[in-house]
Amino acid sequence: MLFSVKKWPIAQWAYKCLFQIVSLLPKKKNLIIFESFLGKQYSCNPRAIYEYLLEKYPEYEMVWSVDSRFEKSFLEKGVPFAKRFSVKWLYLMARARFWVMNSRMPLWIPKPKGTIYLQTWHGTPLKKLAFDMKEVHMPGVSTEQYKKEFYQESRYWDYLISPNRYSTEIFKRAFRFEKKMIESGYPRNDIFYQPNRDEVANAFKKEHQLPEDKKVILYAPTWRDHQYLASGKYKHDLHLDLNMLKMKLGNEYIIILRMHYLVAENFKLDAFKGFAYDFSKHEDIRELYLISDLLITDYSSVFFDYANLKRPMIFFTYDLEEYKGEIRGFYFDFEKEAPGPLVSTTEEVIAAIKDLETTKNDQQLPKEFYQRFCYLEDGHSAERVVNEVILNN
Repeated sequence: MLFSVKKWPIAQWAYKCLFQIVSLLPKKKNLIIFESFLGKQYSCNPRAIYEYLLEKYPEYEMVWSVDSRFEKSFLEKGVPFAKRFSVKWLYLMARARFWVMNSRMPLWIPKPKGTIYLQTWHGTPLKKLAFDMKEVHMPGVSTEQYKKEFYQESRYWDYLISPNRYSTEIFKRAFRFEKKMIESGYPRNDIFYQPNRDEVANAFKKEHQLPEDKKVILYAPTWRDHQYLASGKYKHDLHLDLNMLKMKLGNEYIIILRMHYLVAENFKLDAFKGFAYDFSKHEDIRELYLISDLLITDYSSVFFDYANLKRPMIFFTYDLEEYKGEIRGFYFDFEKEAPGPLVSTTEEVIAAIKDLETTKNDQQLPKEFYQRFCYLEDGHSAERVVNEVILNN
């Protein structure tokens, strides 16, 4: 069903018609559908909201929308799900009272009357978004088409979560969003303010047999719009010299790679066993934040979330001039305001790590940065969202 619906316009039309017919049935008022990153993950803000509801309000019927290629994780965790675009999924989506999503839905799936669509989104914006982008470099879509489709999709959203005032202003303009903004902080960051966060980190290290006597570097870069293999599949050249990193830092550190969910590569790390680990397929990055002592990233919004831990960050920005000028563009002066040093070579990465060790400035996250982007984070964001949306409707 999934293959035919996605490939053939006539199948999409037939599916849409059936969806609209089922949508006429009465809503199941306690039914909530969750989806994260196009059904590929059990993660992010939808997961945090789901787990809060599961603990506090288990009377709700909650089902995840899942891409059939990624159902294994949901089966292992015992999380109830329906395969995306299946008959079961159609029935549940059409009759649900709430949709909780963190990315866009296909336009040929219309939001039913009586369904409340909570769009959680998935990051504090550094890179230009939607209507703020001058040009779109994604495969198979023109700039005009991309913006038109984004506008159509955002008309369906009834609520949109914002992690801070800075994001609220951007989301309203970039998404042309005119309905209810919930300025709550991000539910996915609640974990950083829980008393058991160290226990979670230690259990994760033990489960994945990571050495407990070494510090952990997390490398989590974003994707490049213009480096793609096909629509929805992007490539990423590592650029970091793992040989050099292992030689210079291997006695004290291990490195974990966590690529963006749109990146298609599988990195072969056999030569770096015991030093480099690929956790790109580990769906929820929050646990990787908790076990890491240091984050290396580039232009990914992960650094806004990681800032809640007040741990050191290094920005590996080897293509800075191209990225800020031709690919996306930034909302603020990244070179001046990034909460850590910007470097462009592996040698500079190593030097920056050594500098952290010698200067002992591992807690020096700029206060202004924290107060601007993390001031709402207190461990209760999911609660605020649930009170506003789920319990209020």
